[in-house]
Amino acid sequence: MFAFKTIALRGLLAIAIPLAALTAHDVSAAETAAPSTAIHFTFDRPVDASLAPFFLAAKDGKFGAERLNVSFKSATGSPEALARVAKGDSELALVDINELIRFRDKDDAAPVKAVFMLFNRAPYAIVARRSRGIHLLPDLDGKTVGVADGDLSMRLWPALAQQNGINVSQVKFHKISAAVREPLLSAGQVDAVAGFSYLSAVNLRDRGVPGGDLVVLRYADYGCEAYGFAVVANPAFAATKPDAVKGFVRALIAGVNATIKEPARAADEAASRIDDGDRDLERERLRSVLIDNILTDEVKRNGLGGIDPARLDRSIDQIAQDFKFRKRPAAGDIFDDRFLPPVAGRLIN
Repeated sequence: MFAFKTIALRGLLAIAIPLAALTAHDVSAAETAAPSTAIHFTFDRPVDASLAPFFLAAKDGKFGAERLNVSFKSATGSPEALARVAKGDSELALVDINELIRFRDKDDAAPVKAVFMLFNRAPYAIVARRSRGIHLLPDLDGKTVGVADGDLSMRLWPALAQQNGINVSQVKFHKISAAVREPLLSAGQVDAVAGFSYLSAVNLRDRGVPGGDLVVLRYADYGCEAYGFAVVANPAFAATKPDAVKGFVRALIAGVNATIKEPARAADEAASRIDDGDRDLERERLRSVLIDNILTDEVKRNGLGGIDPARLDRSIDQIAQDFKFRKRPAAGDIFDDRFLPPVAGRLIN
């Protein structure tokens, strides 16, 4: 009986010792593992399907895999989003890079830079009705265009008009509220509206304006070199936590690739984050964004997220036709490519 108890005790000890060692190893690993880094991310506008890559990256656990705890908020525009990043209230944000270029011209501006280019082409466009005699950009001569307060596309209109031989004095711009932009064009109270191609054009079709009566005059099709929305980083955060910024960029690239592969799922995920979100509408919006703004020939050649410095410099020159710089920035003052993975990791799958 005593021999049996001894054997049993030895057996229990044989099991317990490895378990204790395993538990100790797990505790040690947990204690030495790097904690998650919190990132407060700001969108410069309300949620729509163009933001789907961020939401898929979150849903699919890509941020978590990089040990990032990412939360999302929205601002009322790029100036507010940039102010949050400059102050450190947000570590990262999505803004119009053309607004960043103007922001950096301020004497007291924080040295905020973009670290990832989401929209390779700016979405600026004039959306018009063919029934009002508008088929091409020069047809705006003598027409009335509705422009919402703060519309960033108007900052590049002088350069676009000059490039295309348009007399700016012959185009009538009517200031309107963004809330009535599409209703006014739908009702025929203006001939065209300025805005983003993936917003106004899709919204108008949703309002019942026949697609065949709409013409989308994209700035990019008429010589505008501007890039679009980019992820910007707080300078102090980028300096002290470069690996977190790199991890965020890697996760976002995975989100973009997932969006390209499964656009319906991506649009549905974005729609689920919108009050009364319309999945069909957001699917159409995302399709427009992918074709016109993200999957450009430049991106197909060079991969996601980067820029062509010469092109960015030319776009700054175009901004300068309507904006008087105190000190004109160079491409390197605006975009920092150190946080991008090698090109092989950014090519579209």
